[in-house]
Formats: sequence, C-alpha cells, structure tokens
Amino acid sequence: MVARSSEVRPSAVRHSASPGVGGRRGRGAGRLAGLGLGGVALLVLLTGCDVGQTFDGFGWPQGGISPESKRMYDLWIASCIAALAVGVFVWGLIFWCVVRYRKRGNALPVQTRYNMPMEFLYTIAPILIVSVLFYYTAIVQTDVDKLSKNPDVTVEVVAFKWNWQFNYRDGQGTEAGTTASTLGTSEVIPVLVLPTNRSIRFEETSRDVIHSFWVPELLFKRDVMPGKIRNVFEVSSLDAEGAYVGRCAELCGSYHAFMNFELRVVSPEKYDQFLAAKQDGKSTQDALSAIGEEPYATTTQPFDTRRTQDNFNPDDVPARTGS
Repeated sequence: MVARSSEVRPSAVRHSASPGVGGRRGRGAGRLAGLGLGGVALLVLLTGCDVGQTFDGFGWPQGGISPESKRMYDLWIASCIAALAVGVFVWGLIFWCVVRYRKRGNALPVQTRYNMPMEFLYTIAPILIVSVLFYYTAIVQTDVDKLSKNPDVTVEVVAFKWNWQFNYRDGQGTEAGTTASTLGTSEVIPVLVLPTNRSIRFEETSRDVIHSFWVPELLFKRDVMPGKIRNVFEVSSLDAEGAYVGRCAELCGSYHAFMNFELRVVSPEKYDQFLAAKQDGKSTQDALSAIGEEPYATTTQPFDTRRTQDNFNPDDVPARTGS
C-alpha cells in the first residue's frame, strides 16, 4: 500500500516545468539570432579584405602571372569561403542544440518524429551549393582549357630523364619547324624565355616516361606524356616580368627532385631580340646577356650528380672477392 503523499502526479510535474519553457525558447532564439548576425559580420569582414593573402591562399599558390591562374585562384578562395560559411553555420547549430537541449532534470523534452521544413532544407541546400560550385567550376575550366587558332608564341616542351628542352616553333603541331632551341644539362639549368602581353601555346611531349610541367605562378601542372600524345594548353598572356622556378611534378626517377628549369618573362621587345640572337647562332646564355638579362638561372641551381671517386669504383683499385 502506497501512501497518498508519496504519489507523483504527472500533471503537477508538467505544470511545474511549463513556466520556464517560454523563457528558454526566447533565450535559444536570441542565441541563434546572435549566431546568425555573427556569421554575417564574419562573412562581410572576410570579403572586405584579401582573404587569400590573410590565410596563405588556403594552400593555393599565390602571385599568379596569367589570367587563367588568377581565375582559378579566385574560384578556390570563393570555394573555401563558402565551405567555411557552411561549416560555421553547421557548427553553430550543433553547439546550439548541445546547449539548448541539454538534460534538465528527469523530464523528457517533447518528442518529434519528423520535421518536414528542416528535412526539406537539409535536402535542397546541399544540392544548391553543389550546383553553384559546379557551374562556376565548369566556366573556369572551359576558359582555362580554351585554345586559340593562331597564338602569338608556340613552344614545344620536351622532357627527358632528367632535364628539359624548349623548342621555339614557327607553327602548331608536329609538322611545324623549330626556329630556336634551349637544352638543359647537368651543369646548366635551362631557361625558358617568354614575352608579356602575348598568347602562348605549350605543346608537351616526353622522350621516356611521364613527366609534369609545372610553374606555380603560371598555371596548374600539366603532365608530359611519352609517345604520340601531345598535351597542349595555352595562357592568354603573362602579366609580370621576372624569373620563376619551374619543376617536374611527376615522380619520374632517381633525379626527379632536381629536374628544374626557369621561366624568364621579359618584354616583347626583349623577347624578339633574344629569339633573333638565338637564330643567329648564339647560346641561350649569350642571348640573355645580349638583352640585359642574367645569363644563368637565378631561382634554382643545377643538381649534384654525386658521380665522384668516393661513390663509384675507381679504375686503379683491384677487384676484391666477396665475403
């Protein structure tokens, strides 16, 4: 037999818990509104400054010197900002739910089986985000891969273990002729000279294995395939003069890490003078000196082959038997 005073009346429990519900809902709505205003203020603050420079490009190389690289950089930064905005919103909802619906006593909160507006939002919002990103990605990719019929300059990039050869061509395709050439060696870094404010086509081929032509400030890396495959791409112009290091970005063998070259961007007048000097029989170093440029690469150095007497068998040492 249970005494009347020990009985727990559910109605009383519900009645005692009800006065604070409206206050808690008001405080939760206030927190959510403050979170939304904070997110909007953060987004306005980020878009009002150079977000890429502030956060080191979010991993993307900065200082692009071609319109294509700048478009890809802007797309990357916008995608990162969008991802951060979505992340901040989702994290805010998670923390708000943790605080708002934390356990208070033994009373269970109102149980809801489904919420159609919320489920509709969680279904449509990701589709809209992916669609917008896909749209702008397709536009930038189409623009970057676009080829013109008559580029101002055509360069054939020939990769081999473990160096580069750059052939200045008088046309496009395999049937075009080479008017001047620069060949790299173990002692001399090859320097690729190109002009500003002119469209440039790169036609790539390899003599042995797959390599990758990469100048971070120029464009994204492009694989250099052996055989009859010619990887072709263009940049509409180069916007800044200077020296920029180039590398092979595909693991190609023992000296892959040392397979470097230098891109030297000069004015159109200097480029024409350089090409004329090369066609007159001058070396790349003499032609660079003739236009007032450094004759050798300034951004990288030749690799050490380490072919010394210490790590190769000298001829004057007699053969020994194995142990």
